[in-house]
Amino acid sequence: MFERFQNYLIEQGYSLRTPLGKPSTVFDYSNRIQTICDRENVSINQLADNIAHFIQKYDAFGLEAEFGRRSHSAYINALRRFEEFINIK
Repeated sequence: MFERFQNYLIEQGYSLRTPLGKPSTVFDYSNRIQTICDRENVSINQLADNIAHFIQKYDAFGLEAEFGRRSHSAYINALRRFEEFINIK
């Protein structure tokens, strides 16, 4: 599912690589989703099935809001993009 998520992000216009050839947003968001799965001890499918719960948990007033805001809110933004991906499947 990670590969399909990465393809979705590319289709949405997110960068695969920086101008210097380093991994960019696509890899970053994918890695952040994997980190959330690891932190929560859930599979990617379990995350997908309960995405609303995890977004609430990592969003502004959730129990993990501080973690969700790390790296300019990259974790919560990755979860939101993952939710969009889940909803279009």
